[in-house]
Amino acid sequence: MTSDKQVKASHRNTPGSDAFRAFIASGWASRSTEPVPRAEVADHAARRRAAVSERFPGERLVIPAGGLKVRSNDTDYTFRAHTAFAYLTGLGADSEPDSVLVLDPKPEGGGHEAILFFRPLAARDTEEFFADARFGEFWVGPRPTIQDIESRLGVGARHIDSLPDTLAKDAGAVQIRVVRAADDQVARRVDEVRAEAATSASGPTDADEELARFLSGMRICKDEWEIGEMRRAIAATHQGFESIIVGLPEAVRKGRGERWVEGLFGLYARHEGNGVGYESICASGDHANTIHWTKNTGQVREGDLMLIDAGVELDSLYTADITRTLPVNGRFTEVQRKIYEAVLEAQEAGMAAVKPGNKFSDIHAAANRVIARKLHEWGLLPDGVTLEQTLDPENGGWHRRWMVHGTSHHLGMDVHDCQMLLRKDYMDGELKPGMILTVEPGLYFKADDLVAPEEFRGIGVRIEDNVLVTQDGHENLSSAMPRTADDVEAWIARVQSGADE
Repeated sequence: MTSDKQVKASHRNTPGSDAFRAFIASGWASRSTEPVPRAEVADHAARRRAAVSERFPGERLVIPAGGLKVRSNDTDYTFRAHTAFAYLTGLGADSEPDSVLVLDPKPEGGGHEAILFFRPLAARDTEEFFADARFGEFWVGPRPTIQDIESRLGVGARHIDSLPDTLAKDAGAVQIRVVRAADDQVARRVDEVRAEAATSASGPTDADEELARFLSGMRICKDEWEIGEMRRAIAATHQGFESIIVGLPEAVRKGRGERWVEGLFGLYARHEGNGVGYESICASGDHANTIHWTKNTGQVREGDLMLIDAGVELDSLYTADITRTLPVNGRFTEVQRKIYEAVLEAQEAGMAAVKPGNKFSDIHAAANRVIARKLHEWGLLPDGVTLEQTLDPENGGWHRRWMVHGTSHHLGMDVHDCQMLLRKDYMDGELKPGMILTVEPGLYFKADDLVAPEEFRGIGVRIEDNVLVTQDGHENLSSAMPRTADDVEAWIARVQSGADE
């Protein structure tokens, strides 16, 4: 398979004489022939593939990594493999673009053979070695060999050029499913094979969606290795937040401070992991009332609150997702504290609902009731509206003006993980040990909100933690990051004084 970005005539002055080719192919030290050690994640990935094999016996399953995406002209965005591919191979930030995992049914009907198709390291006597700006070792570094992949992951490995033959093999007798969203070109090739075979037990789109939904849902409960990765991501995120706290005075001084804060966190994310798990929200003052404020173009001012929603993604692609609302000068005003403590009370109620046997939706219901009660007590709801009336899901909802989002989502390799699940399995699903999710209520009073009290306007608060469902309740994995108003003030003072160094 080749990329959609076709090779074009280039303006580059690439040397091409026979003498040069002979010269550049010679004089290199021998490559190591030592086997690559088996990856720690390989056994976990094998168990995941076994579960998929059991669910789809006798079918050919195609899970692409995806390809590079053009940023501008001949430059690409940093590559990140499709999550299903990363989950089933164990490859993360080191995945190769255009790779495809195929679970090929064994002829005797006993499970699947896992085969990773990719573009392996080219020999030094090839033009690709020095002249190919997209794949060449001189340009983008060495790729693994076939033997490297097989040794590291415990799967079969083949050159990507042989993928079409594998897809077409026995196509008339074998149902094929593909994760369509991962790679349009691979999906089109699978559709061509299906059309040529003129067979399909069900509609191709339905079959593919069923596969994608299963792969999304199987990530909902994490094993011990995954929980360990999440702990590491959260610890790295904690470091990133402390770098922000140290840099708050400079963010005020420099101007356009939201970008300064974003850059500080991005530095830690890139150093400790693969990068940020999503575009960081670094929202000061009224910008905190835009729930997904990622422009980060504003000033950071003394006296403002700054809402920071950010997470480090590790090389394994597991990401944290944490929000803290910090007083820029280190101290909450009386009004800021009043709103902050209301949100914290809502978060505590939501966390208390995180336990096996409860529904996922119980988390939002618990936090939402506190938010509604606070707003009712403050006299913000329309005259005559009772607490129970606003909490009526069909005919109420006035309090949602100040918190329009939900309180929780699943978390893992995707910041909003397992999103392909149906409502009955997600919102109405039962909480089980091993699930990791967020609890993140907020209150948002926009500067131009004439319904809100004048002293509330321009204040936005969200508090978000990453919570593991345990056998008898829950564990707040991000509990080391202070949450109460007093503890946040002490945290800022301690970190800025250098006491944690």
